[in-house]
Amino acid sequence: MTGTPRRWLFVLTILVGSFLLFQVQPMVARMVLPRLGGAPAVWNSAMLVYQALLLGGYAYAHWLGRFAVRKQAIIHLALFLVAALWLPIGIAQIAPPAAGQEALWVPLLLLASIGPVFFVVSAQAPLMQRWFAADSRAGDPYYLYAASNLGSFAGLISYPAFVEPTLPLAAQSWGWTAGYALLVLLVAASAAARWHGPAEAAAHGADAGDEPRPTWRRQVHWLLIAAVPSGLMLSTTTHLTTDIVAMPLLWVLPLGLYLLSFVIAFSTMERPTQIITLIAPVVLLAVGGLGLLSSGGGSMIIALASLAMLFVIATALHGYLYHLRPAAQHLTLFYLIMSAGGVLGGLFAALVAPLLFDWVYEHPILILAAAALLPLPALFPWNRWLKLEPRTVRLVLLLLIAVAMFAARSMMGNWTGRIDGATAAWGLTIFAIGILVIGWRWAFVPVLALLMIGVGGWDTIQESFTGSRVRSYFGVYTVTDYPASNQRRLAHGTTLHGLQRTDAAHRRDPTTYYGHESGVGLTLDKAEALAGPNASIGIVGLGAGTLACYRKPGQKWTIFEIDPAMVEIARDPAKFTFLSDCAGNTPIVLGDARLQIAKQPAGRFDIIVIDAFSSDAIPLHLLTKEAIGIYRRAMKPDGILLIHISNRFFGLEPVLAEEARARGWTAAIRMDPGPADDEFGDLAGSNWVALTATPQRMRQLTGGIRPRTEASDDGAWVPLESRSDFERWTDDYASTLPVLLWDHIIGKRDE
Repeated sequence: MTGTPRRWLFVLTILVGSFLLFQVQPMVARMVLPRLGGAPAVWNSAMLVYQALLLGGYAYAHWLGRFAVRKQAIIHLALFLVAALWLPIGIAQIAPPAAGQEALWVPLLLLASIGPVFFVVSAQAPLMQRWFAADSRAGDPYYLYAASNLGSFAGLISYPAFVEPTLPLAAQSWGWTAGYALLVLLVAASAAARWHGPAEAAAHGADAGDEPRPTWRRQVHWLLIAAVPSGLMLSTTTHLTTDIVAMPLLWVLPLGLYLLSFVIAFSTMERPTQIITLIAPVVLLAVGGLGLLSSGGGSMIIALASLAMLFVIATALHGYLYHLRPAAQHLTLFYLIMSAGGVLGGLFAALVAPLLFDWVYEHPILILAAAALLPLPALFPWNRWLKLEPRTVRLVLLLLIAVAMFAARSMMGNWTGRIDGATAAWGLTIFAIGILVIGWRWAFVPVLALLMIGVGGWDTIQESFTGSRVRSYFGVYTVTDYPASNQRRLAHGTTLHGLQRTDAAHRRDPTTYYGHESGVGLTLDKAEALAGPNASIGIVGLGAGTLACYRKPGQKWTIFEIDPAMVEIARDPAKFTFLSDCAGNTPIVLGDARLQIAKQPAGRFDIIVIDAFSSDAIPLHLLTKEAIGIYRRAMKPDGILLIHISNRFFGLEPVLAEEARARGWTAAIRMDPGPADDEFGDLAGSNWVALTATPQRMRQLTGGIRPRTEASDDGAWVPLESRSDFERWTDDYASTLPVLLWDHIIGKRDE
């Protein structure tokens, strides 16, 4: 077993283990959808749990290194067998959270569900590197960390591309269990390759080496360098989905790029890392300068630029970490501190920042932190070209900072939300100054901050003092007045969440997707005729409360809303008056709608309205067979289920067409294009699907379903488009890839 270092065996073991780690992350996120929903904050909380478990695994690997390889293997394999009690992977049955407690409950649920399994698998990467280095002929073990992250990247990307669309969750779980068994065998083989004879003696010789333990200063440096890319990965996710473009599958891209940065930085090819490190300060200026922009730049170009910046900064900082790596005898300590840095960055971005800030200020803070830690080789060493004395150089730098301050002040005074004219000229001035001061960290960081403030940052900061913006676990909400058009708008990131006319004559008028010619408007206007004067109506998704003014005396309404912050906004007459004017005594049930509707008495509602989209995220758990079954139980036998499917990135008709076909229900869609001559600009086009168990009720609602060619006629309900190859969504199987509108993602601006 000791004839060769068996490099292939250790590479394969690390690849398999890392692949499994990053398969289990999206798989468990998919499993918990029926209980958590799909908000970006849920993903960030999950990432924090994974980072904490990774830290625990690395700490365990570091502790295990004190023993001989044979004893390490016995302990580690025994722990693998104990963790196997949590297989196949499933979700722990614990009580649902109280409203507002999701930030603590999500980590608890994930720890109870996969904690032991994730812990033991996460330890194998540093442990295998240590065992690999136990043979003095093996060479530098650090490149194996590139293999680890390559496996992680493959696991992460293959899940949405292959595993989720082809396998139900039960099969995914058993497939992962088979991979776990393979990993146990590979770990046992790797241990056997190192626990005999001269290899282990070499290991002890290495551990007894004379390189001193890294200083505390060096360890803190490692910690900070590791923390910034980790936090920036999460803040980029939040920033993009909040203020740039709420694109589906976007949450997985920052994590994938973060992992790829390790592959490059820890590889044996140094030149790519050197090139990326050289351009990193320029990228920080060009893209990081937009870090405080909150006016919804809203284009794919900005989104892609933000992702590119994350990749460049993460690669440069991880390359710096690789440059600062200690000898192999301190390998597990190095990875332990790196992992602790990852947790620190995750804690700041996922838990601390949402509590401290009303906007995603963690993003510009982490950009500035990156500028403070990056290697900053001067692109233009003008001080040497001009042969200036150090004192003269400092004076020139101070003068350049003063010019940048003047330029930023000019941009603040003329900011209109667009970078053009004089604003663009001053912005380019600051950018040029930033290029000149690369190489002097104390000058580069403030120039970058000034560029952020000039490019919309001052408006973002000022808005924090107006009380018009609120941040919760589920998103950032901004209430903005437009006096010229007598409008008040509620925005969730870049998506309009509600609009009210502020003039008295029109403040009760339904707006946006809820006009009288929309599917929901047509249905609620007929509620009394359909179900009598005491109709019972359930509304899922509050928004600004726009639908409230459809309520008529005698009707019994119940509103389901997951976010307490949204309830506060809708109930505050200083912000919106739909509720106070029209339905002030309507009960609002806090919590996930699916769970709360399941608690309602059977046969309670005549009409249930599902309007629960958060930005352009798909509430997949609200559209599965099991979810529709919950609504069906809560409705009367002839009840109407109305679902809002307007979306820029997904065509959801096949989902509901297949559900209606499987149940033998009647379904129709009202595709309201919006009025051509809307003088106030209050109304928007919308797509609403109605489903009923009885054809008679559908005829009463629609007056007869017409051909799709009449979809634009006022009040026309038309058949749903179905697809013969579409498979019904269930809690066990659902994939958004078949309904993704790729042309909109590639070519359409976020509106």
